[in-house]
Amino acid sequence: MKPLKTQKIGALGMDVYENERDLFFEDKSNDVIQDDVFRRLSACHNVLFTGHQAFLTAEALISISETTLGNLSQLEKGEASPNAL
Repeated sequence: MKPLKTQKIGALGMDVYENERDLFFEDKSNDVIQDDVFRRLSACHNVLFTGHQAFLTAEALISISETTLGNLSQLEKGEASPNAL
């Protein structure tokens, strides 16, 4: 925070936040944000949070689709998927 306050860092733009799961994937507009770091950052005029959209490129969506179809094909054949968790 100090480099932002002293303007050693003039601005910060983030599209990924470490604890974003607790903040962005459901409507929290009426909730008090419990994440103190996020609250402090979002109060700064020189900090901008944007949604992470890397998976919305044509290439990424094609890759996701191909991987999903490949996994389903292997499942149908009774084979193990290299992507299984």
